[in-house]
Amino acid sequence: MQLTGPEILRRMNINNPNNPNNKPDIIITPFDEKCLGSNSYDLHLGKYLKIYKKTLPLGMLPAIKYHPNEAFSMRDWFVGDIAYEKYKKHPEEFDPRNPKYLLDPCDEKSHETRDIAIPEGGLILSPFIGYLGHTVEYTETYNLFPYIDGKSSVGRNFILNHHTAGRGDDGFCGQWTLEIKVLYPTVVYPNMRIGQIYYEEFIGKRKPYNKNKASHYNGQMGPTPAAIIPIEKINQRQK
Repeated sequence: MQLTGPEILRRMNINNPNNPNNKPDIIITPFDEKCLGSNSYDLHLGKYLKIYKKTLPLGMLPAIKYHPNEAFSMRDWFVGDIAYEKYKKHPEEFDPRNPKYLLDPCDEKSHETRDIAIPEGGLILSPFIGYLGHTVEYTETYNLFPYIDGKSSVGRNFILNHHTAGRGDDGFCGQWTLEIKVLYPTVVYPNMRIGQIYYEEFIGKRKPYNKNKASHYNGQMGPTPAAIIPIEKINQRQK
């Protein structure tokens, strides 16, 4: 069953002796009651992004500083005229479908990142690049299943705030890393509302994330790159 907004607030204000240091089941920091909805709490975009270096063509900018009265063009995506002229002559060199920009989820070198700060006036994101962002909010969750999703207005601007990892875990502590993708060149701002967190009750014996040796991201702060995905031998029964 999904918790209502008032129940989220109630759980935040009741200490649970079964939790570490007698903490409540839900911790959200910072917290503002005006962000509490009918059955969720609104989350905000932190000011830092990361991109994987391998996905950025040489001579191309990962994002453009936004100026509301400026007319933008394709030229603005490039560091200089030489790179822009190369793009016009050889667009395939800048096409994200080009295998030269492949990511290998099982190779640590694929996860080397470049940091980007979102200025107060906004940053234009590219539809050809995936961005790792983070929530302003730090959360802790115990005895519940937390998950995040986009707000309706975020979705209607065709901003995807999590590519696949919107589900959290009982026992997760940290800021949420966001896998951001846009359909069009789109402006984002630090502290804009970027999503919602929901909480559901579950059935069964607990296996808290913060006590699971296989967990990778507990305590994460800021946008956190992917852990290496292992290749494992699987014993399959022969028919």
